[in-house]
Amino acid sequence: MLALPFAAHAQQPKKIPRIGFLSAASVSGDPDRLDALRQGLRELGYVEGQNVAFEARWAEGKYDRLPGLAAELVRLKVDVIVTYGPPAIQAAKEATGTIPIVMAGIIDPVATGFVASLARPGGNITGLSLMAPELIGKQLQILKEIVPAVSRVALLGNPDNAGNAPQVRHAQDAARVLGVRLQLLEARGPGEIDSAFAAMSREQAGAVIVLVDVMFDVQRTRIADLAAKSRLPTVSGLANQAEAGGLLSYGGSNNDRFRGAATYVDKILKGAKPADLPVEQPTKFELVINMKTAKKLGIRIPQSILLRADRVIE
Repeated sequence: MLALPFAAHAQQPKKIPRIGFLSAASVSGDPDRLDALRQGLRELGYVEGQNVAFEARWAEGKYDRLPGLAAELVRLKVDVIVTYGPPAIQAAKEATGTIPIVMAGIIDPVATGFVASLARPGGNITGLSLMAPELIGKQLQILKEIVPAVSRVALLGNPDNAGNAPQVRHAQDAARVLGVRLQLLEARGPGEIDSAFAAMSREQAGAVIVLVDVMFDVQRTRIADLAAKSRLPTVSGLANQAEAGGLLSYGGSNNDRFRGAATYVDKILKGAKPADLPVEQPTKFELVINMKTAKKLGIRIPQSILLRADRVIE
């Protein structure tokens, strides 16, 4: 009889760690990121339902839902929250100061105030940086190689995104060097995207750079359609913008980032503290060219660009 409590205690199932996933996008519009996180964890020995569980929450492009969804993950007592983009990261940050938060993509983690420094994040947040502002100059340079005559480029940004300002600053620096005039246009929500493209047409923009923003990512097909109607080549830092019909993208790989986030999750579950895990910057950048779009716009892509491309969409 004395042995019974010990036997019962020994047979209690081990607690399975739960990973919270918070996205401002929709599950139908952006399934790849969660799949890449799952794949990264599988490669590290985590099997869903056996030694890890997921709690995914999607805001469906409605930023005002993020605080409630983040609070829900906190109430569920998840062990780690994986998220990306300033609005979702901010919601997670405000919901908890103790549960570790892994950023699977952030425009500028220091400028947006999520970490104290890349080397020493401090607090309960760490993860991966997009380096989006630094890549704007390269995107503009590639655009000039493809369309040398372009002199006026529209810059589509979301002023409600904390990462918008550093992207604009880098774009302005690059434009001065390349002799390009920028036309800054803002859209805070989907309803303002149409008017932004109408303004591009009125101002006779020759191309448009779509700044990195979750709302623009959710609306990528609509943006590609509006650009096609206006006969504007579009450039972005996210590959799925090019896949949706943009002319080209240049930036880090989404799948690489979310597989990388799995490494952070693994370390945290094994006892590491986010404050001690440096923020990682991408070392590999992907150039994607959409040849279908180029043909529709009557743009000839130089062979030198095609040889440099990591992917060409036919």
